Amino acid sequence: METSSTISIGSCLKEHQKIYKEWFNIADSDGDGRVSGNDATKFFAMSKLSRQELKQVWAVADSKRQGFLGLSEFITAMKLVSLAQEGHEITSDLLKGSIDMKSVELPVLEGLENVVSKQKVSKTNVDVEDNVVTKPQVTAKTPWFKSKSIIKPQVNVVTIVDGLKRLYTEKLKPLEVTYRFNDFASPVLTSSDFDAKPMVMLLGQYSTGKTTFIKHLLGCDYPGAHIGPEPTTDRFVVAMSGPDERTIPGNTMAVQADMPFNGLTSFGGAFLSKFECSQMPHPVLDQITLVDTPGVLSGEKQRMQRSYDFTGVISWFASKCDMILLLFDPHKLDISDEFKRVITSLRGNEDKIRVVLNKADQVDTQQLMRVYGALMWSLGKVLNTPEVVRVYIGSFNDKPINEVAVGPIGKELFEKEQNDLLADLMDVPKKACDRKINEFVKRARSAKINAYIMSHLKKEMPAMMGKSKAQQRLMDNLEEEFGKVQREFHLPAGDFPSVEHFREVLGGYNIDKFEKLKPKMIQAVDDMLGYDIPDLLKKFRNPYDN
Repeated sequence: METSSTISIGSCLKEHQKIYKEWFNIADSDGDGRVSGNDATKFFAMSKLSRQELKQVWAVADSKRQGFLGLSEFITAMKLVSLAQEGHEITSDLLKGSIDMKSVELPVLEGLENVVSKQKVSKTNVDVEDNVVTKPQVTAKTPWFKSKSIIKPQVNVVTIVDGLKRLYTEKLKPLEVTYRFNDFASPVLTSSDFDAKPMVMLLGQYSTGKTTFIKHLLGCDYPGAHIGPEPTTDRFVVAMSGPDERTIPGNTMAVQADMPFNGLTSFGGAFLSKFECSQMPHPVLDQITLVDTPGVLSGEKQRMQRSYDFTGVISWFASKCDMILLLFDPHKLDISDEFKRVITSLRGNEDKIRVVLNKADQVDTQQLMRVYGALMWSLGKVLNTPEVVRVYIGSFNDKPINEVAVGPIGKELFEKEQNDLLADLMDVPKKACDRKINEFVKRARSAKINAYIMSHLKKEMPAMMGKSKAQQRLMDNLEEEFGKVQREFHLPAGDFPSVEHFREVLGGYNIDKFEKLKPKMIQAVDDMLGYDIPDLLKKFRNPYDN
């Protein structure tokens, strides 16, 4: 599987790199290391391209929809401008085509010399002013009793992610904390959760080729990888980009503020001892983080001997991941009870699931057809969705495809399937920003429903006597109470949490201590969904959109 397409398309000739950096600093008017939409419209105007062409240049360069251009994206944009000036049609396929993007000539920018000379003059004036010795001004000390009245400056929102962070802190987090959303659904989000790279999780029974798949994708072993016919991966391993090759224990990972794994502390030390991070410098890991999981067990006895909530951990990772790969072996198509529970725990994340029928060259064409049919039959009983799940067929390892078994037609099929899967994986970073917005909106709706449920249960409790009996009655008839909430607030039934899970968590709480419904908090979240998020997306859309 080729991974050369993951190398930054912003790479260029050394003699051009210095020029592009100078241009980037000129275009970046506020010096924050980002070329915003306003910066780009002024700078790109010197190319004399049409508005439609520049709109397409921005769309292709800002493929991750960040709303700004970093240095790499800026270099890509400049190359696209140069190609447009030569008469090429600007499309995303242009970057994957026969043109050598590294050797593209510099674009022609009219009036750039004047801009450069003006900037040099202004910089000289600033340096002269800095060298002038001035007397230090004596400022009056602020009395200690007035220190609390100092208003902190508002954080400047320069990206969509910054905007989501602020909306979460100001509007969604208060609702979550008030109605204990972190206990019933998902832990409170931190800044690192928003900044995290997109994640891809691999699930499957033992020896279906999960670790080998990661090795095949990276083109090398990652630190701590073990491959064999027996159940070799006995822990959750997160393969991330890092300056050197090393492994980091789970307890250390869970307490690092810059890592998005703080929520895993709720699963206890027994799980954290079975969790580790594997770091290494790699172009693929610069774009995505890969999560390798232990093989799902087939026996009920082995499942009971796990010292942590396996399905709970899978569910936590599923909510954070951008893609979930379910790997199957042609000789292991049976879905065990634990595997069924694992797939069920992915509820609400069905759009992320992709199925991989691995080691498909171990059977001939006729057997493969039967295996594929049996796999779809098995999945149909577990995945409760009417839509057909995407299945990739292939042999994802470093060995050549067994042409004797699959024949020339099978070999061509496997190669196409591998390319499709690779393209799907490489699209993950491009869709990361959209996915964050999608998950944020989904979380906001879940938090609202949680607030409605909690306040409804509180309202059903008696004022004085018989509180314990009332609580037991509410827990026994929880599904009926969910129905009342759904009808009262006109909510979709599919957005409600699992009754069994909610009842299990509710058993440890006193319903009488819950908060009553606070309409202002609900209205704040409604305003966020109806106005703030659309305004945020509008602010960072393509600057050439009308």
